[in-house]
Amino acid sequence: MRLWLSASWLILVALIAILAPLLAPHNPLEQDLMLERLPPIGFSGYEAGYFLGTDSLGRDVLSRVMYGAQIALTVALIAATAACIFGSVLGLLAGYFGGWVDRVVSRLIEIWMAFPPVLFSILLVAVLGAGLTSVILAIAIIDWTRFARVIRAETMVQSRMDYVQSARIGGATRLGTLVGEVVPNVLPTIIALLSLEMGVAVIVEAILSFVNLSISSDSPTWGA
Repeated sequence: MRLWLSASWLILVALIAILAPLLAPHNPLEQDLMLERLPPIGFSGYEAGYFLGTDSLGRDVLSRVMYGAQIALTVALIAATAACIFGSVLGLLAGYFGGWVDRVVSRLIEIWMAFPPVLFSILLVAVLGAGLTSVILAIAIIDWTRFARVIRAETMVQSRMDYVQSARIGGATRLGTLVGEVVPNVLPTIIALLSLEMGVAVIVEAILSFVNLSISSDSPTWGA
């Protein structure tokens, strides 16, 4: 039940983002200082048609939330996928081949995780310059360690299983065994981490928007 409820909510948010130009009751960038700080429906002073009220510039909050879903989903999909691919590849290589590969990747993870993630993301965006591309790069650069650590440990467990040894005895190469045998068994863990990372990416983008380090301050984002 919880799975279906979660999936239904995500589908609803995706549909709102895609259909925002058709569903939004107002232009999210249109300003009207005569309508500033209107309360949402159900409160005294509510103005018809502004269901969630307006902001300090008189812009419709509901319309901005709908259009902000487009930015949130874009960041969630692209940044999380980039972090997933990079971190998972390093984790698979470190966990399966071990030796100096594992030592290099493990030290790199430890160094990367020594930096506070939110402060590191703010620093990266400040260096790269504000913008959606910079936000996506910052999230991917920071959060690949989440995947690398977990996938490395899972790969080490899977590589000791009998099916891996059977594949090697059957003549499969080490790389072939990794791709054909280990990866399919690690894939469920990768998918679970990816779904969690998408939520983290939305939160980080909201934080950066709140401190005006995401896209233009006029653009509708959930953080803004």
